[in-house]
Amino acid sequence: MRENNETGNRPAVVVLGASRGIGRAIARVAARERNIVVLVARSPDELAAAAAEVEEAGGEAFTIELDLMAPGASSHLDAFLAEKGLVCDVLVNSAGYGLRGAATSLPLEDQLGIIDLNIRALADMSLRFLPGMVARRRGGVVNLGSIAGFAPGPYMAFYYASKSFVHSFSAALHEEVRRFGVTVTCVAPGPVSTDFLEKSGADRAALFKVLPKLKADYVAERAWRGFKSGRSLVVPGFSAKLTAFIARVLPSAAALRLIGRVQRRSKDPSPHGPRTSVK
Repeated sequence: MRENNETGNRPAVVVLGASRGIGRAIARVAARERNIVVLVARSPDELAAAAAEVEEAGGEAFTIELDLMAPGASSHLDAFLAEKGLVCDVLVNSAGYGLRGAATSLPLEDQLGIIDLNIRALADMSLRFLPGMVARRRGGVVNLGSIAGFAPGPYMAFYYASKSFVHSFSAALHEEVRRFGVTVTCVAPGPVSTDFLEKSGADRAALFKVLPKLKADYVAERAWRGFKSGRSLVVPGFSAKLTAFIARVLPSAAALRLIGRVQRRSKDPSPHGPRTSVK
């Protein structure tokens, strides 16, 4: 991936939400192949730490502080790449957040923000850079979904719905662009040991307590491997695969009642979790 393309720009792996969690782990995996890695997040200190890890792993790191929910975020990122003589060869959409609680009790603005980041920003960035990948007939997009995307999720309604969009959108794009040598992969893990669970309030939901938590490095390795092999969907871990299978075969009404029941069980039945930009 390090060779120059026909325009003289150098191909780069661009990781959104790169300061923590799965995004930061994928950046390290990509760096081991001596890729140029562009790290995008809001925290300058965490970006600096992630960049040091990329360099230590053998990659070349660039960082940009960017709020992905701000107007024109994709244009700003595109201009940054052009200024540095880079082109987005692989885009990793790893930024997102969720909230747990009844949709009627959680702050509406915070819930609508889930749509802005998990859906709008992901779609905007994907369609900003995919045309160039198609023209060059290489590269692709890695979108971070979740097993939450396989069914509706009472008490995390916006988060589950946003991940359902990621699954559907990624699958459709994969089919559209694969004949051009471009891959779009959706990665759908179960609970991962990052601070997303605590900050979203999901760690208090029975469903996320029962399922074993995966390591971010494990998810990153399988995400990158699946993407490189051209897969449209990667579900890391046996428990996540089993959960996804059950969600698919269980009658929708039964699945809805079951998920609602287990997610309602907690010491705090209607938490107002804060926004977080990690997975």
